[in-house]
Amino acid sequence: MFLRTPWYDPVMLSTTRHATILKRLQADGEVSVHDLAEQLDVSPATIRRDLDALSARGALRRVRGGGAGLDTDTVTFEEVAQSGGTERDALAKAAAALIPEDCVIVLDMGTTTARLAHHLRGRSLTVVTASIAVVHELEECDQPEVVVLGGALRRSYRSLVGSLTTDALTGLHTDMGFISMSGIRPDGWIMDDTGMEAPIKRAIIGASDRTVAVAAARKFPGTGLVAVAPPEAIATLVTSTGADPATLNVIADAGTEVIAI
Repeated sequence: MFLRTPWYDPVMLSTTRHATILKRLQADGEVSVHDLAEQLDVSPATIRRDLDALSARGALRRVRGGGAGLDTDTVTFEEVAQSGGTERDALAKAAAALIPEDCVIVLDMGTTTARLAHHLRGRSLTVVTASIAVVHELEECDQPEVVVLGGALRRSYRSLVGSLTTDALTGLHTDMGFISMSGIRPDGWIMDDTGMEAPIKRAIIGASDRTVAVAAARKFPGTGLVAVAPPEAIATLVTSTGADPATLNVIADAGTEVIAI
């Protein structure tokens, strides 16, 4: 009589792990070896091999300590900024009017929040951001004070992203946070198409006493690959006239102040 070791298929197990890693990557934009090893109950060396294999397939980008989503932007920041300029400026101006003097705010890396920064020139504020475009808007002004978050350079969208960015936000406490999005679903959930931005937007919400979402009417109802936050996480929504009334009602019912300009 002898004992038979349990049968398992290492190929099947690795396939399951790869699917889990990609799901985490879609949700968070970046994954770490340490977190994945704990979640999947395997060694860090096994996770590194998994990440290397997925990188070789072109499914992710290897970064120090983990993996990140591929920067697959087909439209650059400048191209997005050139469209809807009048509406974007009106939204940015309305959002800027909500900010009291002498407070600390954080701006995400959207084109509308970059335009918002333009309307903050000369004001007594502290602006925290990972957006190079925001820095460019304010770099020649004495005010506001600008604090730049660290991260990996995302050239196509003039921003810094990754775990360094989210970790820095986790240690901050700001008065107001401003976020943009790819779309807002009929159930009020804020969505984004870029996995690497979604965790940063969530971190902005977590770091801010009050979060303001800024979105053009065409984003209602909208779609996106990654869920960022439910409507109740947003204190104020600034949008333009013509946004879908049913979606706006859902957002208002969640307790969010809706400002349509």
